[in-house]
Amino acid sequence: MPTTVDDVLEHGGEFHFFQKQMFFLLALLSATFAPIYVGIVFLGFTPDHRCRSPGVAELSLRCGWSPAEELNYTVPGPGPAGEASPRQCRRYEVDWNQSTFDCVDPLASLDTNRSRLPQGPCRDGWVYETPGSSIVTEFNLVCANSWMLDLFQSSVNVGFFIGSMSIGYIADRFGRKLCLLTTVLINAAAGVLMAISPTYTWMLIFRLIQGLVSKAGWLIGYILITEFVGRRYRRTVGIFYQVAYTVGLLVLAGVAYALPHWRWLQFTVALPNFFFLLYYWCIPESPRWLISQNKNAEAMRIIKHIAKKNGKSLPASLQRLRLEEETGKKLNPSFLDLVRTPQIRKHTMILMYNWFTSSVLYQGLIMHMGLAGDNIYLDFFYSALVEFPAAFMIILTIDRIGRRYPWAASNMVAGAACLASVSIPGDLQWLKIIISCLGRMGITMAYEIVCLVNAELYPTFIRNLGIHICSSMCDIGGIITPFLVYRLTNIWLELPLMVFGVLGLVAGGLVLLLPETKGKALPETIEEAENMQRLFIHSPVFSIHQMLMFLPLQT
Repeated sequence: MPTTVDDVLEHGGEFHFFQKQMFFLLALLSATFAPIYVGIVFLGFTPDHRCRSPGVAELSLRCGWSPAEELNYTVPGPGPAGEASPRQCRRYEVDWNQSTFDCVDPLASLDTNRSRLPQGPCRDGWVYETPGSSIVTEFNLVCANSWMLDLFQSSVNVGFFIGSMSIGYIADRFGRKLCLLTTVLINAAAGVLMAISPTYTWMLIFRLIQGLVSKAGWLIGYILITEFVGRRYRRTVGIFYQVAYTVGLLVLAGVAYALPHWRWLQFTVALPNFFFLLYYWCIPESPRWLISQNKNAEAMRIIKHIAKKNGKSLPASLQRLRLEEETGKKLNPSFLDLVRTPQIRKHTMILMYNWFTSSVLYQGLIMHMGLAGDNIYLDFFYSALVEFPAAFMIILTIDRIGRRYPWAASNMVAGAACLASVSIPGDLQWLKIIISCLGRMGITMAYEIVCLVNAELYPTFIRNLGIHICSSMCDIGGIITPFLVYRLTNIWLELPLMVFGVLGLVAGGLVLLLPETKGKALPETIEEAENMQRLFIHSPVFSIHQMLMFLPLQT
C-alpha cells in the first residue's frame, strides 16, 4: 500500500538527530536574514549634523570655542514651527574667513538681530557628530537628499516583493536545495559588493539584488525544515526558525556596536553567507519535493539516510511513496476565487490588511527607535529580547485559547502601546522603553500568528495562492514604511506612532470578525471555507469555555 513521507517518518524519526542537525544549520541561515531586514537602523543611522561653513573651524580654533559655543555662534537656531530641521539644513550666508569677526558673538557686527541675516542651503557639505560612519554620513543623505535613505530601504522591500512572489514557482520547478544554494551565493556576493560600492547608485543596486534573493532564501530554509520533520513538529520548528531570526537581531546589535563604520559592518554581516555554500554537502534535497517530481527512488534513499542518522530502521513494507494529497481533478485557481464568495472575500481583505499592518508596525517601530532612542544599540537589543517571550506566548496560547483572541489582543496591545508612548513625557524614558517593548512584543506575535492563520482560512486549491497574494501586502507595507517614518518625523517626531497606533487597533478589531480555526480541519472546498464562520457563530459557549479553562485540548 502506498505511504506518505509522514508515515515513513513515524518509523524513521520525526524530530531526532538528523532533524535537529538540519534545524541548527538552517537556523543559522535564518539569523543572517536580520541584518538585511532591519539593518537600516545601523547602516542608515542619521547623527546630529549641521552645515559645513568654510572658515568656521579656523575661527573656532583661534577663539578657543567649545563645541557648544561654536554651534551657538555660527549655526542658525530653530526656525518656525513645522520647519524641518533648520539648524541642520541651513547656514548663514557669511564669509567666515574675514579677520574682523569678534570672538564674542561674532555676528553682532553684521546685525544685532540674527533672524535678519541671510541664510542659504548647505553648499559645502555637512559636519556630522559621530565617531563612526553610515551611508547617511558618507553619501550626505540628509536635508534635500533625505528621501534617498527612504529609497534605500524601500529598494530591499521591492526585492522582497518580487523574490517572494516568484520563489514558490522556482523552488517547485528546480528543487529546494539548488534554489537555496543559488540565493545564498547571490546574496553573499551582493552583500560584499555593497560594502565596497563607490557610489550611492551602485549601493542601491546591490541592496535591491540582496532583497531579491535574501527573503527567498529565508523562505526556502523555512520550507526545507518543515518538510524534513514529521507532521506533529512542523508548527513548533516553524516558530523556532523565526526565533533564530531574533537571535540574529541580538548579534547584529553587538556587531554594530563593535563596528560603528557602515562598510565594515556590512562586510562583516555579508561574509558569513559564503559559509552556507558548504550546505551542498550537508543538506539533502527535500524527499517531499523529489516525490512530487516522481523521483521516488532518490526520495527513498534520502529517507533511509534520515532513518540511519536517527538510529532507526524502516519496516520492509514501506516501499512505495506518494504525495500527502492524491492528485484528483485539477483546479486552476485565480485571484477571483479569493473575492468571489462573501466569507472568503472578507477573509482576504482582513488578512491583506493584517499582513500590511504587521509589516508597517514591525519595521516602523524599529526605524522610529533608531531616530528617537538615546542609545541606539541598547534600545535595539532590549526591543529584540521581547521577541523571545512573544514566540513562547504563541506556543502556549494558540492550542489552548485559540488563534483569534491572542491575535486580536496582540494587535491591540501594539496599537495601544504606540498611542500611549506618545503621551509619555521625555523625563520618563524608562517607562517609554517598557511601553515600546510591549508594542514590539505585540506586533511580533501578530506577525507570526498571521503566518499560521492565513493557511487555515483557505480551501486547498487556492491555499498557496491566498498565502502569496495576502503576504505580498507585507512587502508593500515595507516599501511604504521608510517614507512614512522618515517623512512624518520631520513634521513631528511622534506622528508615526499615532499612525501606527490607529493601524494596530483597527487590525485587532478586524481580526475579531474572522472565525476561530483551532481544532478545525483545513477546509478542502469553497463551501467548507464559507461555512467556517457559521460553525463558529453557532458554538460560542464552547469557545469561551476553552478559553477560560486554559487547558490543553486535543486538536
